[in-house]
Amino acid sequence: MYNLQGLIRKNIVNANMQFEKLGYVSSNVANYNTNAYKPVRFETILSEDGYLSGEVRTDFDQGSLKLTQRNFDIAIDGAGFIPVTSETGEVTYTRDGALKLDKDGYLITNDGHIVGDGIKIPVNYYQIIIRKDGTVENMDSIGAKPEVLGKIPLVNFPNPEGLKLVNGNKYVATQESGEPVLMKSQEQILQGYLETSGTNIYNSVNDVLRLNASMIASSKLMKVIDDMYYKAINLTE
Repeated sequence: MYNLQGLIRKNIVNANMQFEKLGYVSSNVANYNTNAYKPVRFETILSEDGYLSGEVRTDFDQGSLKLTQRNFDIAIDGAGFIPVTSETGEVTYTRDGALKLDKDGYLITNDGHIVGDGIKIPVNYYQIIIRKDGTVENMDSIGAKPEVLGKIPLVNFPNPEGLKLVNGNKYVATQESGEPVLMKSQEQILQGYLETSGTNIYNSVNDVLRLNASMIASSKLMKVIDDMYYKAINLTE
């Protein structure tokens, strides 16, 4: 009787682990078109007693760079995060460089977060140039000396995997990630590009199918164990 209860408990725990892993894989698939999204891996470990445990890891490898030729699109070709500030004052960090202007002319993310300390673009700008070091300049006319409007900062962390994801492509610092460190000699900002999602859609779909099959097998095993448990009870009557 104890062995049957142990099998039931073990199967429930392991099935829950598989279900949790399926959630992370599904999130990766859902964010396939999210700029600069970093896929999450839920690594399962089988202990000696047969129980599964899991650990979440984020893959911060460089995503592919897509040419857009839009003035306010930027991609980070290498390490680093752009600090952005919400309307409530919360500072988060992102690699999504799909930027635009708000009603006051400030450079913001697509969801309205101010970039850096606030970079205001004049209404009558002629041409905006974003240098590799993040310097934002305005050309008033052909041949004119560029006017420096500000600089898009980049920061890095001692342990980027310790960052906490707050939505598709924004993170907040944690004790595990360490405090942000300003990158003083950055030369990796590319204007007119965007970093694509790091999700490998083929591997992710394969994982979804495999996990689904595993969970079906776990359900069938639970049914077999339940039948054995029921018969064992009846034998004692």
